[in-house]
Amino acid sequence: MDHDVYDAYGVADASGVYNGMAATQLRVAWQKSRHSNSQGSCVEFARLPGGEVAVRNSRFPDGPALVYTRAEIEAMLLGIKDGEFDHLVAG
Repeated sequence: MDHDVYDAYGVADASGVYNGMAATQLRVAWQKSRHSNSQGSCVEFARLPGGEVAVRNSRFPDGPALVYTRAEIEAMLLGIKDGEFDHLVAG
């Protein structure tokens, strides 16, 4: 796993980015799905300068940002496209 921006303990390296930091500390453009509703129930993503991807809950924009490598995000997106997580939202 690539840990060139943060480590497993939430300690920042020279870039200052670490897993679990306040999302508002990241000076990035957040993006959410066009399928999100107007009540703010969505997950937002932002590409970080080092190529990693930050994720936050739009209902709590001041909350923590989870930081993932590009490979981790790619694996998740492929799983979503393949329907691996459909059971999580099935009625």
